[in-house]
Amino acid sequence: MTAIQVPTPTSVEVGDAPLATIARNTRQAAQQLATLSTASKNQAIEAIAQALEANAEAIQAANAADCEAALADHLAKPLYGRLKLDAVKLKGAIAGVRDVAKLPDPVGTVQIHRALDTGLELQRVTCPLGVLGVIFESRPDAVMQISTLAVKSGNGVILKGGKEAIRSCQALVKAIRSGLSHAGVNPDAVQLLTTREETRALLALDKDVDLIIPRGSNDFVRYVQDNTRIPVLGHADGICHLYVDAAADLAKAIAIAVDAKVGYPSACNAIETLLVHGEIAATALPKLAAALTEKGVILRGDQATQQLVPDVLPATEADWSTEYSDLILAVRVVDSLEAAIAHINTYGSRHTDAIVTEDMDAAARFRNQVNAAGVYHNCSTRFADGFRYGFGAEVGISTQSMPPRGPVGLEGLVTYKYHLVGQGHIVATYAGDNAKPFAHKDLG
Repeated sequence: MTAIQVPTPTSVEVGDAPLATIARNTRQAAQQLATLSTASKNQAIEAIAQALEANAEAIQAANAADCEAALADHLAKPLYGRLKLDAVKLKGAIAGVRDVAKLPDPVGTVQIHRALDTGLELQRVTCPLGVLGVIFESRPDAVMQISTLAVKSGNGVILKGGKEAIRSCQALVKAIRSGLSHAGVNPDAVQLLTTREETRALLALDKDVDLIIPRGSNDFVRYVQDNTRIPVLGHADGICHLYVDAAADLAKAIAIAVDAKVGYPSACNAIETLLVHGEIAATALPKLAAALTEKGVILRGDQATQQLVPDVLPATEADWSTEYSDLILAVRVVDSLEAAIAHINTYGSRHTDAIVTEDMDAAARFRNQVNAAGVYHNCSTRFADGFRYGFGAEVGISTQSMPPRGPVGLEGLVTYKYHLVGQGHIVATYAGDNAKPFAHKDLG
């Protein structure tokens, strides 16, 4: 993607205020939020849930308008699936908001408590990051997840959804800010941007924004990384694999393959490639193909797959690195576990990959050698989700190698400070010929 010149922060206004002013207001609100007790933050989250329930009709009407416009604009099918926010989905999202309130507070945890010497005590204590900038496509339910996680972790958040979800996002943020106000919390802790120009300007606010979380394609994540000095937590493509080993239980493999592809094909944790060991391909592949095609999945296979399943379309090199987000699946026959691992590490996006096998040694080798945030044995890749992990919700799934990795919940939204308390201690005491030794005694 061609790099662009990032405009100065004050060149874009949100409503009647420059974006830089909006960001500073968010930081001030975040500083207030960071001092709240766990009980106060949980009360604010409950107020958000109640405001969302009270405004459910308006939220769904806004989403319906977005969906109608999306159809008229021929929005891609996967994006349309993520855009839709019906009553059931909204109800589930509000339940997820309340689940976050039940989670332990990630702020104020003492990770290290150590006496460097008598009366000189060191603590490492978790604290909020500050202000998050989160940019995402289509999914308006992400607004609720991200806002709630930000409140619980004591962070302010500036949200930017895709233009296809603008009405939905506006209705949701209006309700969320109303809930915060009702709970006595500064509503500036949650802000919404609506234009591409604001997104570009947001990337220039390195003095006011502490972390950018882009949720979109690899190209988009790279664009963000190339155009900001702010740290970026990348959530890129979900090119997930399912490998059916020679020692697989075929019934398990079929159930897992169907669930991982058909349940929600536009999700980033749906599989895009199926790998089958050559020893069982003649028996397993026709049965796997029949189960998948019965659910409407279009298969694209390599030469070996085409010979075993004649109706399969030929796969190209590009298919191995494509996130379809649709009922399309690439299929390849491999001659060994090592070949499957090599394929995944070559073409995968380091999101989530799974093996089906009754061979525990093969499963262990797969988990140890596949480079991905999630490596699964005998279960669907669709479990890669913050809610299903018990995180309450997630701000995204990080496909980078550095932590946080995988579904990013509360623990990924805090950092830490070192607190050192003494009684007039000076470094000179511990230096030179008569240096006093440090005690370095852990206190708990």
